[in-house]
Amino acid sequence: MRYSTKLIGTTRLAGAALVLTMAAACGSPTSMANAPASGTESAPPSGSGSASASASTPVPPPGKPQFDPPQGAARVPDNRVDGAALPKTFPKEVYSDNGGTVLVVRAEEGGCGHALGEAVEQSAQKVVVDLSETKAQTGQMCTMDLRHPVISVALAAPLGERTVVLKRSAPR
Repeated sequence: MRYSTKLIGTTRLAGAALVLTMAAACGSPTSMANAPASGTESAPPSGSGSASASASTPVPPPGKPQFDPPQGAARVPDNRVDGAALPKTFPKEVYSDNGGTVLVVRAEEGGCGHALGEAVEQSAQKVVVDLSETKAQTGQMCTMDLRHPVISVALAAPLGERTVVLKRSAPR
């Protein structure tokens, strides 16, 4: 009986060590917020991008979503963002970068889809940004996760005091 007590105590100790190791791994500084949108891409370091409009402020390259706004991008005040056409749960974050000529918009994508954004109307009063997602290929297995990357949208002129109107269209 004494032998089995030692064996049980050793098993408990090994189990506790395993739990502590797993807990330490979960608390590592590597964050899923910087994970790539798909398993085939590598995630750029936070705030970096291959297309840089200015030497000090990198802009996310078109078609390559990131999960953090570029360093130095200024958040557009909520009172100048109209997201009424979006579902309640859809993020309504907009940033201005590169002297206001680039909008960095928090979008939504899931599974095999990738977020898309396009300035479909630009007037003296407002900029309308259409957010959509690529369609998943038929017959392809996709995860059922939801991501909120930031994507860049080029403007013809700096944003200035114009309102940003966000709308959502069907997947393309």
